[in-house]
Amino acid sequence: MFVAALGASAMGGAIEDGSAAYNRGDYTAALGAWLPLAERGDAEAQLYLGAMYQAGQGVRRDYPEAVKWYRKAAERGNAAAQFRLGDMYRQGLGLPQDDEEAFVWCHKAAEQGHAFAQYNLGLMYERGHGVAQDFVQAYKWFDLAAVRSEPGHTRATAARGRDRLAARMTTAQVEEARRLAQEWKLK
Repeated sequence: MFVAALGASAMGGAIEDGSAAYNRGDYTAALGAWLPLAERGDAEAQLYLGAMYQAGQGVRRDYPEAVKWYRKAAERGNAAAQFRLGDMYRQGLGLPQDDEEAFVWCHKAAEQGHAFAQYNLGLMYERGHGVAQDFVQAYKWFDLAAVRSEPGHTRATAARGRDRLAARMTTAQVEEARRLAQEWKLK
């Protein structure tokens, strides 16, 4: 039991060390802290490596390598990695563009409460990208993103999306979307 607790603490410390290095622009040190953790299966470290490879920070920009690390973290249930993997599919970065796969991964992240994923899911349902067009579902996800996002751009944009859709929907559709959003919040 003591060893397991020490291991978790040491891993947390290495994550924090990597974050401190990253925030001061020392990407080499961040990579050095996170890579061993990522190779041992730490989803947070895997997410961070994916972001470094996607942005080319401390490493050569390498979209397939970013996808590799995002996928590892996403398969471990990391919502941020699921969102980013879905976005890589949406844009066709490091793998073939695939709206259906983008939807699958974005939906997984949205179901975990990831506000950016909820907003993007709203867009996907509104536009019929990767899923059949469905204004009720689009409204629901925009509404959730508007409520769950930090104050700022995403919250305001999600609220505008929700309101834009409401103008195109029947009263019954809006009521159904609100009911679905409320049910989701109570999960």
